[in-house]
Amino acid sequence: MRVRGHSRRWISIAALTCYKPGHRSRLIYRPRRDDGPRDGRKSFSWRDYRDLLIAAHQQLGGPIVLIWDNLNVHKAAGLREFAASRDWLTIYYLPPYAADLNPVEGIWSLLRRAWLSNVAFSTPEHLVQRIRRGLRHIQYRNDLIDGCLAETGLTIRPA
Repeated sequence: MRVRGHSRRWISIAALTCYKPGHRSRLIYRPRRDDGPRDGRKSFSWRDYRDLLIAAHQQLGGPIVLIWDNLNVHKAAGLREFAASRDWLTIYYLPPYAADLNPVEGIWSLLRRAWLSNVAFSTPEHLVQRIRRGLRHIQYRNDLIDGCLAETGLTIRPA
């Protein structure tokens, strides 16, 4: 069996679980592949998150109340300025070290346990294909997305 060496490629994924009373739950995600020194970043920048939020706003067609963890890029000055200039976007932050309150952590758990486990990836494209397939499957199963919210113990109440 041939075993290849370490890869310098990096794959990041940003996702939003979207909940609205009386509507089906949604999952909106964006993968980012880093194959080399394109812009010097291996992960999402605040601009990538801004673009994801703009796409989510267009897809959902209404105001967004965003609840985020304390990742440093989520609190970047550029992203804060962007949010302050948009009346359709309100951001709240989870307490530090509160992964159990984040429904997206449940999405990652589902993805790792079902679509990424027990697979020997032959190429980065193979990995990206499996990630997309798993996330697409989760997107069409809003009961899975609802289950990720239920696991946190949080509830959605209309204002």
